[in-house]
Amino acid sequence: MTNNIKQAIIIGGGPAGVSAALYLARAGQKVCIIENGPGALAKAHKIDNYYGIAASGAKLYAAGLEQARSLGVEILQDEVLGVEYTDRFTLSLKNTDEQLQTEALILATGSKNITLNLPGLIELEGKGISYCAVCDGFFFRKKNVAVLGNGAYALHEAAYLKQLAGSVTILTNGQSGDAAKAAGFEVNTSVLQAIEGNGKLSSIRFTDGSTLAVDGLFIALGTADSTDMARKLGAELNGRFIRIDGDGATNIPGLFAAGDCTGGLMQVAKAVHEGARAGLTALKFLRQHKTDENSNK
Repeated sequence: MTNNIKQAIIIGGGPAGVSAALYLARAGQKVCIIENGPGALAKAHKIDNYYGIAASGAKLYAAGLEQARSLGVEILQDEVLGVEYTDRFTLSLKNTDEQLQTEALILATGSKNITLNLPGLIELEGKGISYCAVCDGFFFRKKNVAVLGNGAYALHEAAYLKQLAGSVTILTNGQSGDAAKAAGFEVNTSVLQAIEGNGKLSSIRFTDGSTLAVDGLFIALGTADSTDMARKLGAELNGRFIRIDGDGATNIPGLFAAGDCTGGLMQVAKAVHEGARAGLTALKFLRQHKTDENSNK
């Protein structure tokens, strides 16, 4: 597997991500945006509360990406499946075996809206229910676990757990599960009804009356969003949002966040502001990092 090193990588091609990219690119940095579609912005029929613009969300999204391209920003349409950090950030993508690496990573994918109203879910979070295989897989060595999800992200989590757990079952919650079966995983396509356990997860009950005894359940619905990735890297969270300081930086050196994933006002104006701020802070980080490297030579 080869590595492709970028000066700065931004995950998310919406207002926050593009704004960060514009400031970095104009300062001479080689920037890569990884985007997987417009998300919530595309659902906005018309945006008329943003200065100087009255357009649909889809048009605004396309215009932003085109502006970034005009400044030399590389745009990759792909899904980020995993991210790790050692001396730099390493990203695994869905559509290529090549890994991307960078010293500055900006998370700007928005906020995931996929939720499940399952009895027992909230009560057993942290008591057998996890949202991060890399973070918590170690605690389920040789035990029976399940992964809730049916996309590439869920398969990526399951593949990691397969190296540790005694058994891994993918729960599709009523979907076909063909991809998971093709990948060699045990699949349960029944619809979930409740998550059971007395202070600790013990089983999952389905609407057909059947149950599955498990020690751990890993939630991996849809695609990995900014909070999922921040959690894997050990960044501090504020509930389901990423905690940042006044400059858009997380507690992880070189990791920044902007837009809906940080909580607060979920509007284009706020996303643009935070993206610009994160881009400038990332630029300062990169320049300081380069200065430190030169002084150590």
